[in-house]
Amino acid sequence: MALRVWACSTANALRLSSASKAHLSPAFSLSRCFSTVLDGLKYASSHEWVKHEGPVATIGITDHAQDHLGEVVFVELPEPGGKVSQGSSFGAVESVKATSDVNSPISGEIVEVNSKLTGSPGLINSSPYEGGWMIKVKPSSPSELESLLGPKEYTKFCEEEDAAH
Repeated sequence: MALRVWACSTANALRLSSASKAHLSPAFSLSRCFSTVLDGLKYASSHEWVKHEGPVATIGITDHAQDHLGEVVFVELPEPGGKVSQGSSFGAVESVKATSDVNSPISGEIVEVNSKLTGSPGLINSSPYEGGWMIKVKPSSPSELESLLGPKEYTKFCEEEDAAH
């Protein structure tokens, strides 16, 4: 995992792109190599991830999303106790490039917010699946998880999306 994070950071710093690597075989995908997609998580097509463990689901933005946003400089998060709805915005991420809404992949009650992001928004860049999580939710409709993408489907979605741009 550390090697992948290093590779992603290095590729970003050097501004490597798949267009400059056209001579590589089609089986090798830079987006797959440089964007981490983890097993055990579910993904929304709006580039948020969710990890459901017991009565709580942890939510954040994907490595792919943070890579496209660039350096995150500010994170707007909701208050604990509030409610989120699947597909609706619960906060925003501001980077040096743009500000983007963050949508909840599932509905439920917010039970915890990652307050570390207030002082260290860059955790989203350096650790999108661990230190950069955004909220924890008690799901109100756990069946909504079934409508989300698995790791293979999300990887394919990202590759197709990147190819279209």
